[in-house]
Amino acid sequence: MILLEINNRIVEETLLVKFRNALAKNKPDSIDITIADFDGVLFHISNVNNDKTKVRVSISLQFYKELQQHGADELLRREYGNLLTDVEEGYNVSVLIDLDNIPSDWEKVAQKVGLLKRNCFASVFEKYFDFQEKGESGNKRAVINYRKDETLYVEAQADRVTVVFSTIFRDEDDVVLGKVFMQELKEGRRASHTAPQVLFSHREPPLELANTDARVGDNIGYVTFVLFPRHTNKNTRDNTINLIHMFRDYLHYHIKCSKAYMHSRMRAKTNDFLKVLNRARPEIKQQEKKTITGRTFIRKE
Repeated sequence: MILLEINNRIVEETLLVKFRNALAKNKPDSIDITIADFDGVLFHISNVNNDKTKVRVSISLQFYKELQQHGADELLRREYGNLLTDVEEGYNVSVLIDLDNIPSDWEKVAQKVGLLKRNCFASVFEKYFDFQEKGESGNKRAVINYRKDETLYVEAQADRVTVVFSTIFRDEDDVVLGKVFMQELKEGRRASHTAPQVLFSHREPPLELANTDARVGDNIGYVTFVLFPRHTNKNTRDNTINLIHMFRDYLHYHIKCSKAYMHSRMRAKTNDFLKVLNRARPEIKQQEKKTITGRTFIRKE
């Protein structure tokens, strides 16, 4: 199955072009573009005060205030340091690239800026992974409303971290495909004993969310990941965060791909049936006749 990229490719490649042009001593161009990402996230790349050598990248997340409660600001200061700048109005985080002062590791800088969304998300996971590593339990559950009517829950216990995604299936067909997809994830654990446990519940929230305001309904699904220390330790947690924070988008992307594949197969099969029917159509015999006056006409039998 295809894995979605955790970075924003447009942001990264735009900055790489800017860096390469600056290193080649080309005259800088002005820029002002807005980029949409998953989960309603927006990026804005622009110049500061019409200075073409100052490129500012800003990100807007509707749920950023909830991430701030779990250390998002501290994590971004750790990752971006002096790249952080005054936040652009209407956005949550801004970084500034100075094309007159290009760092030696400019490719890594472009890659890191492309990971802004991922690093914002990472704060909540790192916090609860640390709780688990220290053997702490009983901490308040994190609740992140990462999309309209969809929520992420993270809870730490002494021996595990539980991550629950709530998601909405817009079509009845999506529910069926989602169940099949989740069954495949469960089967995948048999092939790899190091994979996390995955649970899926439809209509009702899992037991971890009992007696909460978690939504119920025919189009509501809950996906639960049970992460053990082998998934949350210092050596593996980055990869775990990379994979798990994109899971909701990964699930719905593959549901849409499955529907598109089935539709294409149905159209191909229909074309095959039409060809068979056309070949089975009986031929109409035509016979030319003449009237007494000498005129001809064709008689169909």
